[in-house]
Amino acid sequence: MNISNFAYESSYGTSRQLPPSALPEIAFAGRSNVGKSSLLNCLLRRKALARVSGTPGKTVTVNFYSDGALRLADLPGYGYAKRPQSELKRFAELMEGYFKSGRNIALVVQLVDMRHPPTKDDQVMLGFLREAGLPFVVALTKRDKLRPMEYARRMEEIAGEASFVGARKVIPFSSETGEGRAELLEVMMDALQGTASRTSQGTE
Repeated sequence: MNISNFAYESSYGTSRQLPPSALPEIAFAGRSNVGKSSLLNCLLRRKALARVSGTPGKTVTVNFYSDGALRLADLPGYGYAKRPQSELKRFAELMEGYFKSGRNIALVVQLVDMRHPPTKDDQVMLGFLREAGLPFVVALTKRDKLRPMEYARRMEEIAGEASFVGARKVIPFSSETGEGRAELLEVMMDALQGTASRTSQGTE
């Protein structure tokens, strides 16, 4: 995985449009306005590779970024109630199609706003990842918004929150300061190497 080589590849609005899963993929999921685009830009050390908006519900497609050996999939943010019914239906079809079409998903990075307990939509998504047997890590975004005492309190609460059971790691993350970046990249590399190992074993 070469951070400097990642570039925008393509976007798709329905599952039928999704290209074949020819490369391992790491998917980024979370509710609207949780900071997916900011996290991606921080990970890849780019200012605007993924478009950042202060308005929730702006990402309505699956956006792929690739370095030629790995795809990063920026999934539409869920939980934005102001979408038209037709858009909600398309969104549900797109998400289901992405996860249930046998794609080569090496890891899912599930984003949760650290300032609050997981929303009902977050809990549904985390439950789905566990039931589907998909490897996932939780990135707790907006860590820099918490004061030291608030941070300590949330870390104690998170340790007892059943929603996070099954995650490979739970990583406090700040797109502003870069905290958590190195740890998340390490988990991503481990997942990618694991995928390569399984592929190699399968061809022997």
